[in-house]
Amino acid sequence: MSENKGVLTKGRMAILIIIAILLVDQVLKIWVKTHMTLHETITITDWFKICFIENNGMAYGMEIGSKVALSLFRIVAISFIGYYLYLQVRQHARTGYVVCLAMIMAGAIGNIIDCMFYGLIFNASSVDYTSYFVPFGSGYASFLTGKVVDMFYFPLIVSTWPQWMPMVGGEDFVFFSPVFNVADASISVGVVWLLLFYRREISHISLKPKDVNR
Repeated sequence: MSENKGVLTKGRMAILIIIAILLVDQVLKIWVKTHMTLHETITITDWFKICFIENNGMAYGMEIGSKVALSLFRIVAISFIGYYLYLQVRQHARTGYVVCLAMIMAGAIGNIIDCMFYGLIFNASSVDYTSYFVPFGSGYASFLTGKVVDMFYFPLIVSTWPQWMPMVGGEDFVFFSPVFNVADASISVGVVWLLLFYRREISHISLKPKDVNR
């Protein structure tokens, strides 16, 4: 029994989680981009829709700063997360903590792949036709400036603000309005799980290797 105990180590588990999330994320993004026109919506239920949009920014469609600067920041952040995850595996961190870090890293990689390569391998999306693959380098954008594909839309509550409310009275109200993808969801779940169950580890974050030989 002891010989098989280490078959699925925490390091291998983290790698498998990252690969699995990336595969689901990229397969779904490519399908949406090549089978749906921009802003096309497929209604699954009243509160769950597949809505194809693209954004230049961070998770849930937020846009902050220039595209290249944001992409470079993401690459640096992924490098730090990857190194920290490696340290945690070496230092025998709790399994759940490693899983959360792997989910966050997978989500970050999933979105940076869009930024790095989608502009090089796809033509520009349009409301009139579906996108398709083009020869590498002849796409709609340069390296690091591609757009992130989003598709999950959960309008859980669709209503109208009361007329008596200042500024927004009579306007439509939607909760939850952001459109996101698998990578965004992976990051969000990982972060929330960390905040709920691993605050002790978060409070002692360090990039300095520790001696694990006992």
